[in-house]
Amino acid sequence: MNFIFVSPNFPERYFKWCESLKARGVNVLGVGDAPYDSLHYRLKNALTEYYCVPSLADYDAMVRAVSYFENKYGHIDYLESDNEWWLEQDARLRERFNISTGAYPSDMKKIKSKSSMKECFLAAGAKVARYVLVKEPSDSEKVISFADEVGYPLFIKPDIGVGASSSHPLRNEEEVRVFFQKEIDTTYIVEEFLDGEVISFDGICDDSSNVVVCDQEHFPISPADLVNLGLDDYYYCMDFSLKLDGFDGDYFRELGKNVVKSFGIKKRFFHIEFFVLKKDKEGLGRKGDIIALECNMRPPGGATPDLINNSLSVSVYEIYADVICYNENRQDMGKQKYFAFSVARRDKISYKHSVDEIKNRFGSYITMEGRYPASIADDMGDSFFMAKFDSYEEGYAFEEFVREKQ
Repeated sequence: MNFIFVSPNFPERYFKWCESLKARGVNVLGVGDAPYDSLHYRLKNALTEYYCVPSLADYDAMVRAVSYFENKYGHIDYLESDNEWWLEQDARLRERFNISTGAYPSDMKKIKSKSSMKECFLAAGAKVARYVLVKEPSDSEKVISFADEVGYPLFIKPDIGVGASSSHPLRNEEEVRVFFQKEIDTTYIVEEFLDGEVISFDGICDDSSNVVVCDQEHFPISPADLVNLGLDDYYYCMDFSLKLDGFDGDYFRELGKNVVKSFGIKKRFFHIEFFVLKKDKEGLGRKGDIIALECNMRPPGGATPDLINNSLSVSVYEIYADVICYNENRQDMGKQKYFAFSVARRDKISYKHSVDEIKNRFGSYITMEGRYPASIADDMGDSFFMAKFDSYEEGYAFEEFVREKQ
């Protein structure tokens, strides 16, 4: 089996996907824009060959890379980047080289467009926020009329986009008019503002869209506030066998599975985001209701796959490789489950406790520490600690200690 892995060096820990595939006899072929000598040594060992392109955004260069591998190794069975930035180009390359094990360009609208995603969510029985699409300055009147229906604040973001850096609240008519005074270079989606906590349904499914492993992740701090206010962050991952007071995990798991089926996701990692309403929203739902937000056809960001491993006591890297090669999960899913916390810090913030103090108090629980790449630091933070605990209360105490300010 020939598997082209696009951008296998970013995030750095993506070498684990390549290692797991290689261990099952897959011929892993890497295409990236980083010089070969800069690759992690474990990635070098996992790749059969690496092709360096001047830019991953150069479609013609990518065509030459895939052609080179096809001519040398035969038909390409899989081409994946597992990276939001390259999903559309991945689809173009699959169609160009008749690689039938993934999405083609005609499939991308429901994957990339937030407004198109809503149709799949509704078909799965999920609630969605009300919205309008805008693409030119004159659409300001449409937004003002929409606000008359659903109330302020509103939330505006690119209909097709990555991350929270281009997302903004619109609190009143004046802010709407100010926003539309600037040049608009893409289609935006304007949604009613939801006072809620972000949660996600993450996992891997087989070629019949059956979920073979899944978890729930909770993000108490708004991703938009992390970017716009420069806050530090924490979030946590947990298995569905673990319970949180006031949250119906069983319902959420079944809803998530229905969404995966509705989108027709096949042999992929998925990261599907929802809101849990903190208070009643007239015309939409009641406090505690789950509102679908967006579906991402790739693993969650940063080192989150490792956080999932900490929580479920498995390797999602191995499960992914098993699904690619055997269309099933061959991991032992009966091991102990944990509340796994990831806590981030900002370099610009002064904290009460030093790194040494954190390690002295929580060293037996800490599973990983490191720094996020500059390219995702706005969304994730500058440095992080990951740790796992038997109870939510222990994890929350860890989060408070790490983020306590001077």
